[in-house]
This record gives sequence, C-alpha cells and structure tokens, in this order.
Amino acid sequence: MKKDIHPKNYRQVVFEDISSGAQFVIGSTIRTEETTTVKGKEYPKFTIEISSQSHPFYTGEDRTLDKTGRVERFRQRAAKAKKA
Repeated sequence: MKKDIHPKNYRQVVFEDISSGAQFVIGSTIRTEETTTVKGKEYPKFTIEISSQSHPFYTGEDRTLDKTGRVERFRQRAAKAKKA
C-alpha cells in the first residue's frame, strides 16, 4: 500500500448497529466520542441505526408499515382544508 495517502485521523473504528447489536470494525475518519472493546482491543465507537445485519433488504424479512394512521390523518387534514 502507498504511504501517506490516507488522512492523519484515519484509524479502525467500530460501527455498532443499535437494531441488531452487530459490530463492524472498519477503517474510517469519522469523529467519535465513545470507545468500546472488541476481541480484547479498544476502538473508537460510532453508533448507527441500521446496517446490513438489520435492514430488511439484506435479512429477507418482510416488514409491513401500518398506514392506517397516516391515511386517517391525511383525510382529517383534507377535510379541514375543504371547510376553510
């Protein structure tokens, strides 16, 4: 690998999925405040909401959204707008 091509703050960072608890150690320059230990070594930690371990496209899980509430709210707003 070529020397001096990465930024000075490039290091290994743990990305932790809060949905599934999965952890990934990846080289990154992202700023972090927390640290965690993985396999006996301490790394900076960044928390993410979704990853390949929890996303339905990658896991094959079907998730249906409850659209009833959204439709009802839309109808209520439309009725108010029509009256005005």
